[in-house]
Amino acid sequence: MSPRARRGRVATTRRPPARRRSRRPSKRRQRADDRLIGLLVAAALAIALVVTVVNWLLAHWWILIVIGALAALAGGGWLYQKQQRARWEAVRTQGLRYGISQLDALHHSRFEDVVRDLMRRDGCRDAVRVGGGGDLGADVKATDPYGRRWVIQCKHRCNGLAGSAVGSPDLQVLNGTARQVHGADIAVIVTNGRVTAPAVAFAKQQRLHVVDRHTLGVWASGSRPLWELLRAVPPPRKPTALS
Repeated sequence: MSPRARRGRVATTRRPPARRRSRRPSKRRQRADDRLIGLLVAAALAIALVVTVVNWLLAHWWILIVIGALAALAGGGWLYQKQQRARWEAVRTQGLRYGISQLDALHHSRFEDVVRDLMRRDGCRDAVRVGGGGDLGADVKATDPYGRRWVIQCKHRCNGLAGSAVGSPDLQVLNGTARQVHGADIAVIVTNGRVTAPAVAFAKQQRLHVVDRHTLGVWASGSRPLWELLRAVPPPRKPTALS
């Protein structure tokens, strides 16, 4: 075989050059594209949801008025409670105090207000005056920081010790309603006047507490809470930072 034919045969047996393979996108780029697609889908769904809700609200516009009214009531109630808490916290920090002669000069309804304020001074934030017609023996109700429920009946005497004494019938009314009707843990009668000996004996027998003129004077003119001045008060109902 001639050299020329040999070269032609070799040329025909050579393999064609390999084609370059097209580069596939990297995994990182693929993940980035997937995230972008997911975000676009989520954004489209969110926009569609917002448009649907807006259209529904526009068709039911009265619901917006109801929601607005409820929000206004809730906001007003929250603001009122905040103002009340601030008011009574200020009263407490000022160390509310009364002399016994000041208490003697009060009207009976104002006397009930003072008892309520003194309970709030001592940390009973929910103390409220409920005295009046049909009060069923409760003039002031309060919950102390230890979780105990107080029901207080007030007996104000304009003439102090010279006025009529608090007797057993007054204690019997308190005893009949304080626990059964008002759910009291501690039932108290407070007076700036005198208390008869039979009434004191009845109170001890029925686990009632009597705040007479002397105890009232100590409580109102000092800063000690009432439960520190009374004997044999029930133990706390719940543990607190004060217990």
